[in-house]
Amino acid sequence: MSKTIFIVILIIVIGNYLLELILSLLNLKNSTKEVPKELCDIYTPEKRDAQRKYQRVNIRFGALTNTISLAYSLTMLFVGFAWLNNNILLLTQNPLWHTLLFFLVYITLSSLIDLPSSAYDTFSIEARFGFNKTKPATFLKDSVVSWILSLVMQGVLMLVLVLGYIWQPDWLWLIAWVVVSIIVIFINLFYPQIIVPLYNKQIPLAEGELRNAIVEFANKVGFKVENIYVMDSSKRSTKANAYFTGWGSKKRVVLYDTLLEQLTNEEIVAVLAHEIGHEKHHHTLRGMMSALAKMLLLFVLLGIIIKYDDFALAIGCEPTFVAKFIVFMMLYQPISMLLSVISNVISRHHEYQADKFAKDNGMADALISSLKKLTINDLGNPLPHPLNVFLTYSHPTLSQRIIALKQ
Repeated sequence: MSKTIFIVILIIVIGNYLLELILSLLNLKNSTKEVPKELCDIYTPEKRDAQRKYQRVNIRFGALTNTISLAYSLTMLFVGFAWLNNNILLLTQNPLWHTLLFFLVYITLSSLIDLPSSAYDTFSIEARFGFNKTKPATFLKDSVVSWILSLVMQGVLMLVLVLGYIWQPDWLWLIAWVVVSIIVIFINLFYPQIIVPLYNKQIPLAEGELRNAIVEFANKVGFKVENIYVMDSSKRSTKANAYFTGWGSKKRVVLYDTLLEQLTNEEIVAVLAHEIGHEKHHHTLRGMMSALAKMLLLFVLLGIIIKYDDFALAIGCEPTFVAKFIVFMMLYQPISMLLSVISNVISRHHEYQADKFAKDNGMADALISSLKKLTINDLGNPLPHPLNVFLTYSHPTLSQRIIALKQ
């Protein structure tokens, strides 16, 4: 059985690589087509040429990084996981310390392998097209912070799983789901106070015309908004965004400072009208409930697989908890992909609903204008392949959104 499991894992790993490559090539082929008529006013020949160049560079670089990732995954499958698992067993056979040491080495190694490609993307590709504002010191700090956060978050997850496995293996799925759900809800609630300050500064939006316009619109649609912050995203990139975060009294509006530079006040209000539409339709709550349901499925399946030693033996490991967990996560990838496709279908529907809320409150033209500006400033792809959209896009395409807003 272990050989069969290993072959299945190989098929999944290579299949994921080939799927990403095919989707990239389909997008590249689609880039030769003319832009939809809804976008002809913003995609001038010069802008379209720049967008195509940006897309081609990213596709080539993505293919290279995916190939490196494939080589790394295959190396770990054939020799790496077994070597790491079995050598740590020589240091300690305590399942908790064994698991934590395993992930310390694995996460550190993975971070170091990803570092050169991340640096090249930031300081070469993004800089070449005028997006990068990140200084080397900021990049280094971000990399260290992300590495520490990965260690902490995955360390906590593994701590919960191993202790649950030792204490009540038959109820591991329930213990893990309850504890991890509480942690996830806590992080979502306090994300702007705990996580964001590790990377960016947030300052309250100053009194003035923009703040008054936001508050006036929010009051008109019956939405209470008090905490409006501006984030210094311009120290990393010229790309712009805005979002709601937190729940209840912890809820806040976050505006990238680049958004304030690129859009008019009316367009910014239109973007926030879209975000308020998400809140009015309870999309955030629905998204959280969906995520918790997917976690429940993950832990139920983990609770079943963790009982069988063959899953560890499939990659040449002694039957430790962490070896079984690694194999499980690889086997779970097709299920995760299917769930992601379903989530994306639902998410695109939610985006249309949020757009309609902005339209119903008189912000359709301003929202269209803002979407066009943000897309062209980011050299966004105006014509992604339909299969790419179906499988990977959480938002409808720009032309689809504009058509819906104009109907």
